[in-house]
Amino acid sequence: MAGSGEQFAHLPSGIDLCYETFGDPTDPPVLLVMGLGGPMGWWDVAFCEQLVARGLFVVRYDNRDTGRSTKLRQHRVSRIDLAKALVGLTTPPYTIGDLADDAFGLLDHLEIDAAHVVGVSMGGMIAQTMAVAHPERVRSLVSIMSTTGRRTVGYQNPKLLPALLSKAGHTRDEYVERSLRGTQMIASPDYPTDPEFARDRAYETYDRGWSAGGVTRQVMAILTQPDRTADLARLDVPATVIHGTRDPLVHRSGGKATAAALRGSEHVEIEGMAHDLPSQLYDQIVEAIVRTVERAQHA
Repeated sequence: MAGSGEQFAHLPSGIDLCYETFGDPTDPPVLLVMGLGGPMGWWDVAFCEQLVARGLFVVRYDNRDTGRSTKLRQHRVSRIDLAKALVGLTTPPYTIGDLADDAFGLLDHLEIDAAHVVGVSMGGMIAQTMAVAHPERVRSLVSIMSTTGRRTVGYQNPKLLPALLSKAGHTRDEYVERSLRGTQMIASPDYPTDPEFARDRAYETYDRGWSAGGVTRQVMAILTQPDRTADLARLDVPATVIHGTRDPLVHRSGGKATAAALRGSEHVEIEGMAHDLPSQLYDQIVEAIVRTVERAQHA
């Protein structure tokens, strides 16, 4: 199944977003929002095709500072800035709210009034923020391996910190080797990814415009996000929360807190899943998304 190919949405804010669509535009739209440093290719084509086969129109895109979307290189962030962000002593170059506005800008470009929104990790934070900001534009919400923004839930395993703070290297091959080491640390132990697939994806990520500064700016947005718990509790939107039981990057408590906040949400915990989207779980995750869409259509 061929997608639309890469296209660009030129937003009024000056941000250009690279995106691709799959399926029939007259079908219910699903917006896929990726996480920290992840280009749209991390939503695998096979995953998108499964959604299309279930009668959905799929949109995936590169967040700002990712892939072929706009890079805000004029905003440099230091480790001192990151430390200040942890205690609320600095302002980020942009916020999770700005990233949510980008997503709405893309929907405007595509002339989509409202979409079913699916976000993973940081993308889940963006998806939640979209629902809070403009609930009339979010038909349903699926938050995967994400959290509410409350500091006491969804925390990282301290053993990951040295790897998260290490430099990615100066060459294409150095980036790929570091990426593979990092990926292995958060990969699902019960659902191993083919090493060649992981290596090819790492090269593709680098070649499409990987930016160390961009990742740091996105981290700043994550560190300075508000606690959305009370706002999520006021929503009336069909929602599903998916989380792995072995997630070292966003502890499963983040998923539990999100599901508890979203009234009437379905909470799916997947045994042995960590902080990735293994192909072995595509069927289960797609089925959960489709159930959520159907709940919205029958509401």
